[in-house]
Amino acid sequence: MTAVPTYLVTGGAGFIGSNFVLAQVARGTRIVNLDALTYAGNLANLASIAADPGHTFVHGDITDAGLVASLLATHQPDAIVHFAAESHVDRSIQDASAFVRTNVLGTHVLLDAATRYWRGLPAARAAAFRFVHISTDEVYGSLGPADPPFDASSPYAPNSPYAASKAASDHFVRAYHRTHGLPAVTTHCSNNYGPLQLPEKLVPLMILNALRRLPLPVYGDGLNIRDWLHVEDHCAAIELVTRHGRPGAVYTIGGGAEVTNLDLVQRLADLVDGCATDDGPPRRSLVTFVGDRPGHDRRYAIDDSALRSELGWRPRESLETGLRSTVRWYLDHAPWVDTVSSGEYRLWIESNYAWRR
Repeated sequence: MTAVPTYLVTGGAGFIGSNFVLAQVARGTRIVNLDALTYAGNLANLASIAADPGHTFVHGDITDAGLVASLLATHQPDAIVHFAAESHVDRSIQDASAFVRTNVLGTHVLLDAATRYWRGLPAARAAAFRFVHISTDEVYGSLGPADPPFDASSPYAPNSPYAASKAASDHFVRAYHRTHGLPAVTTHCSNNYGPLQLPEKLVPLMILNALRRLPLPVYGDGLNIRDWLHVEDHCAAIELVTRHGRPGAVYTIGGGAEVTNLDLVQRLADLVDGCATDDGPPRRSLVTFVGDRPGHDRRYAIDDSALRSELGWRPRESLETGLRSTVRWYLDHAPWVDTVSSGEYRLWIESNYAWRR
């Protein structure tokens, strides 16, 4: 890569993407940030770098082949880091069409443009170029209680429309590497949490409901198990993969923190109790069991030993430290929360939970 690398980042106004962009701009990387600003994209996430010359924001869609080709020709990036995706399982159950369009067709457009661009690079730059595709552990399906964690060799068995759309995009990435030689790398991460996550997702929803003493809705019996990864640890792993990942490799990224959903919600309730100043019963009493998600995967777990041994990555946050800092962030950023907690978001929350009561 060049001395001061340039990355084309897709979906860089979303949760994980914006955390990655902020970290990269801070270390001096030039970022060209392409985001369609759907409900999940928020320019407020990037307010601190709005005037930074190292960050160029482009409002556009990854399915726009002409725009993608123009950005590659103009900015000559050293890597494409592809976050842009529809990513909420419950939304995919209600309507999968946007997931097919963005996750499958959008990835295909990027791969086509990236392949043409990469073929025109000088030999040294072409060898260093990477197409980094950010995927999910959900493509592997569900684990039993005693099953070994997912790794790069795990078979695909997606159980939701969201997971199926990401699995399809993964296969396109693999095919473009094998067929065209594109130096593509895929990562599969476990559940992320941390700053700037929309409160439709479990962790921020529980924090904000607990703060307001609203019900804490837990699907089914609450015993579904997830491995939790702090977003900043995830972004650090992606940086290593972008700079040093092997073309064609698949890396699984986990937080080493398997807990049940019920345990996680109770921990968050206790943390909010410790920060809030109001009087009242323990917020654990707000836990409310609601109708389960159709096809709800029982357990996810990640074996990230290959990433650790090959690239030297380690998560910095434990679940305890990560949840504590995340609760504090949401309590300290009320204006940001207010901007994302109205309008379309409120309508979605109502439609998703009304039938579960």
